[in-house]
Formats: sequence, structure tokens, C-alpha cells
Amino acid sequence: MTSSSRPPGLIQRYREELQVRRYARRTVKTYEQWLRSFLRFHAMRHPREMESAEVNAFLNHLAVELQVSASTQNQALAALLFLYRELLERDLELEGVVRARTRRRLPVVLSEAEVRAVRAQLAGEPALVVGLLYGSGLRLMEALRLRVKDFDFERRELTVRDGKGGKDQRTLLPQSLVAELQEHLLKVRRLHQADLAAGWGRVLMPYGLARKYPNAEREWAW
Repeated sequence: MTSSSRPPGLIQRYREELQVRRYARRTVKTYEQWLRSFLRFHAMRHPREMESAEVNAFLNHLAVELQVSASTQNQALAALLFLYRELLERDLELEGVVRARTRRRLPVVLSEAEVRAVRAQLAGEPALVVGLLYGSGLRLMEALRLRVKDFDFERRELTVRDGKGGKDQRTLLPQSLVAELQEHLLKVRRLHQADLAAGWGRVLMPYGLARKYPNAEREWAW
């Protein structure tokens, strides 16, 4: 059998199934890492050869020996449940799992003066990103994935695409950042035009939009 005709392996099929169901890219990567950890823990045995006992042993190992947090153990559990229920079409019995302890901690929130002090040490793109995190309430990856078309300077709004939970939402664009953002976009547009002239300037399109709009990857809005 040639490499081109060889059926995809377990990890590739797992990744593709997550992508088909529109899981976020970071979630796909994290779940894949948990699957690899599970396989290594059981000496690379195929999951079809393992039952609930092996899954429980791995989850107990995380809680007892590695002492991970409850959220981390739950994340590993979610990755394995997806593997067995969606890919292998088998159910799991999870009785007897030692659950990691949930620790309640008060969140640490910077004061306005502390935020100003942090921003004073930044310049350029990092300063703009931090300004959006603080002024618009964006998560880090939401800010880093913003595209030109997501800015509405007239209404002073931002559109967050495919945010937490796969949802789109609108939020405020701070007036204090408008001038800096517009100046930044002018510089980036000149760079984009130079890249296009050199045969580059393409961007990664989400999901199947590259097929639906084959020229959009070169457009300024994206």
C-alpha cells in the first residue's frame, strides 16, 4: 500500500473529526495533546483495546500523581469522551475516578493606575493589543485574530468572530485607541500592498471560505 492510499491514522482522524464539528483551533490542538498523553501513558496501545478502566487510570494519574487542577482534569476527560463517543462510538463508565480538587481563589484585578503603568512600558502593536484587552474586554486570542473588517470606526464598535463558545459578538472600541489604530492600519495597508505586488499578501481563511471566496485571501478586509 502506498503512502497516498494509506488510511489516516487515529490522531489524524481525531483531529479531522474535531475540525468538522467546528471546534476552535486551540481546542483541537489541546485535545490532540491529551490524546497523545493518554496513548503514551498506556504504552501506545490502541484505544479500541482499552476500556473505562484505562481511562479511569489515566484520570486518576492526573489527579493523584500530577496533582492537576479540576479544570485540567475535566479538559482531559472531555478530550477522551469525544474520542470514545464520537470517533469510536463507545460509551465509558467513569465510576471510581478520583476527581481533582477545585480550589477557589479570588481573582487578581489590576487597578486603573497599575494598568496605566503597564501600558506605559509598551509601544507599537503590543500596546494596541493590551489597550484592546483592557478597553474592549477582549480575550487574548480574540484580539490577536481581529481582521480589518472587524473594526467599525464610525460606530466605535468591534466585532469578535468565533469567540468563546463559537459565538460572534460586538463590543465597544475605545475612543482613546481610534487614532492609534487608524495610523497602524495605514502602515499595515502599505505593507499589504507591497506584499501583493511581490506575489504575497495572502492570509489564512477560516473554515471553507477559501473555497467559497477564492480571492478573499488577498483582500484588505481580511
